[in-house]
Amino acid sequence: MSLGAVARRMVTCLLNISEARNRDIVDKVARAAVLNKHGGWREGSTVLNIFNDHDYNRSVITIVASIDDIGDAVLSACEQALDMIDMTGHVGAHPCMGAVDLVPLYPLGEDVGLEECGREARELASRLTQRVPGTSAIYFGAADYPSHRGLAQRRKEVGWFRKNHDLSRVRPDVGRTPESRYGLTGVGASPYVMNCNVTLSTQDLSVGRRVAASLRESSPGGIPGVQVLALPHEGALEIACNVESVPWASPADHWPTFSIRGQQFCHAPASLISTRVEQLAGQYGVVTKGTVLVGFTPQECKGLAVQAIAQGIGEYWKHQRAIFM
Repeated sequence: MSLGAVARRMVTCLLNISEARNRDIVDKVARAAVLNKHGGWREGSTVLNIFNDHDYNRSVITIVASIDDIGDAVLSACEQALDMIDMTGHVGAHPCMGAVDLVPLYPLGEDVGLEECGREARELASRLTQRVPGTSAIYFGAADYPSHRGLAQRRKEVGWFRKNHDLSRVRPDVGRTPESRYGLTGVGASPYVMNCNVTLSTQDLSVGRRVAASLRESSPGGIPGVQVLALPHEGALEIACNVESVPWASPADHWPTFSIRGQQFCHAPASLISTRVEQLAGQYGVVTKGTVLVGFTPQECKGLAVQAIAQGIGEYWKHQRAIFM
């Protein structure tokens, strides 16, 4: 497939795995996405970035390939992760339910739509549960047909936000009752989602929760597309935001935009989130200590992936200055 064809059919997966403290495991998972069974480059694929958080014990691996190849790349990475990560001994501050906790597919190319990504996500979940007995998955977004329930709703339904999980009560969409070693994996497709984390100079979780509640999309005056958790992090508090892309509308015409099959989407800029958190925290006498954007915007992701694939660089994260917190 020509580079132009790959770019038009480009998809990314921000693979979330429940391991960050063992760098060797994380690197092996990333390499599995871009290396074929002979150890050579899986042509047309690249890993752009690895984001690790030691406190959360969670890593986000940015995998990019065409819609035709993304399934094999992500499946290989998932199999490697499931072989090396055991959830029975997992410790971390971030909520999670699975060794491979989240497998979201996001369309980047102009010839790929949400429906196609949803079908690919369902096929990927089916292949994973067949290849690794004992694994199971729930669908969200475009993969959750015909309900199209969002990730936050599905997580609430299965108890993802609880500290103690009773996996025996979970009814997955594919696979059998989750085994404790593997846990439960969320697999789906949606418009691009970024992660923007703002650190507060306090350990008062009640303050963090009030800030998070005011920022959240569902609250009056909240930011569209923003889902928020307040979590203890490195002796302080982090306002951890999932920044979902939303259909473009004129009140947000200053937001970065991109299109999926001709439909315009936009997302809240990190600067807006950081400023709003600073304002909200200031009401309680708390200041912010910094903001971290996990990975890239959709425009950056596509541009860097085209560059990496054109140069035949599968392990692009080694050429980037990866962010390690």
